[in-house]
Amino acid sequence: MPLALARYITDIACLFVSLYLARWLRVTLPFGLPIDADGLALRWPMLMLALVVWSVTLAAVHSYDRRRMADPVDELQAVVGGVAIAALVYAGLLYLSYRELSRLMFFYFVALDLALTVGARAIWRARAQGQGLERRRILVVGLGVVGRRVARALEAERAADADLMGYLDERTQAEPLPTAIERLPVLGGAEDAAEIIQGLGIDEVILALAPDAQPQLDRWIALLQEQPVHIRVVPDYSQRILSRADVEPLGDLFLIGLNEPVIGPIDRALKRIFDLVVSAMLLILLIPLMVLIGLAIVLDSRGPILYLSRRVGEGERLFWMLKFRTMVLGADREQEALISQGDDGHLDFCKEPDDDRITRVGRWLRRYSLDELPQLVNVLRGEMSLVGPRPELPALTRHYAPWQRRRFSVPQGITGWWQISGRSDKPKHLHVEDDLYYIRRYSLALDLWILWRTIGVVLRGEGAY
Repeated sequence: MPLALARYITDIACLFVSLYLARWLRVTLPFGLPIDADGLALRWPMLMLALVVWSVTLAAVHSYDRRRMADPVDELQAVVGGVAIAALVYAGLLYLSYRELSRLMFFYFVALDLALTVGARAIWRARAQGQGLERRRILVVGLGVVGRRVARALEAERAADADLMGYLDERTQAEPLPTAIERLPVLGGAEDAAEIIQGLGIDEVILALAPDAQPQLDRWIALLQEQPVHIRVVPDYSQRILSRADVEPLGDLFLIGLNEPVIGPIDRALKRIFDLVVSAMLLILLIPLMVLIGLAIVLDSRGPILYLSRRVGEGERLFWMLKFRTMVLGADREQEALISQGDDGHLDFCKEPDDDRITRVGRWLRRYSLDELPQLVNVLRGEMSLVGPRPELPALTRHYAPWQRRRFSVPQGITGWWQISGRSDKPKHLHVEDDLYYIRRYSLALDLWILWRTIGVVLRGEGAY
């Protein structure tokens, strides 16, 4: 039985067990006012309603996604969020239909369901990790730039549910094969594909062909369709699709449309209102913590509490971004020396986790991203947003290619897509690709999702230095 289906069945079992346990607790525990039979009744329409609400909600928050199930924090966030939303929806529906149900019993039910579901998920996750269940085995066809980018992207996402087994050579001419590319083995070519797929138990093959190898695409698809594998194709459009893209069917064809990556006026107004309300509330709530951080910085090292960094914002306008100081005085004079450009043209900004310029308090602040809290003031001033591409250093933008400048077409943010998918662990040039991914798919719902995921990333302290 697939793990996703097994977890769904377990979730529903926890739901019904919680309902009946809640009724038993309401009768047994000496809390609440006396209650009649109607207040304890669990009629079959109520049970069916709960089944539908929990099934739809837990699926909507992607709690059965394989990658999410492999990450304990991601799965915990999805389950807690899903149960909370389902409980609110269910409470509203009961108010309109079975209002006489005991409110204390409903509270017991939600608490029990959350505890049982989280516990069951933990057991399933431990079993899956212990036995290596449902891990995909992947091959990449293509030794060129596109194939290597696919491999790096899989590694950057940590492929929690997948093992990248190696490369297949897409070329037809007889040339000596390299033994490995970036630590991944080159296993053979088209003539070896069937034997390799069967011998290694491959589940998925990604066709990442170079532009001059695109005519071979049909041959590879025909070859792989004879094998029991999933086939995915990566068209080399990364330098062409610079903005939002949509796919429109036209008969038996598909047209790819390229749109300007501008947030519409309604979306922009909603985003700004959300930024103002949330940043103002957070600043008020976090004043005590920010005062303590300021005192710690003063006691730890010489210099100001705040660090002002010149950054490039929306429309490539310059502004001063606020941060708590985490380095010794004068450390920013070495920024230019950290910028380098590889042979492939990719731009790198070499941040090191053991940088001796970082203060003791600064290292702790960076680990949990507390040094970013003053940027809530930048959000209030309209220079930044809560979610968006990270404001860039002017020294880095001077090296940008035209397609990379698309990241400045939306408000720059405190957190964003790359912060929840690698942060400082990812090469600098991949940040821009993550930013363009966010721009192409922008919605307020995506902003909310990124904010929710950011909590888990910050708590884990991943890639923060």
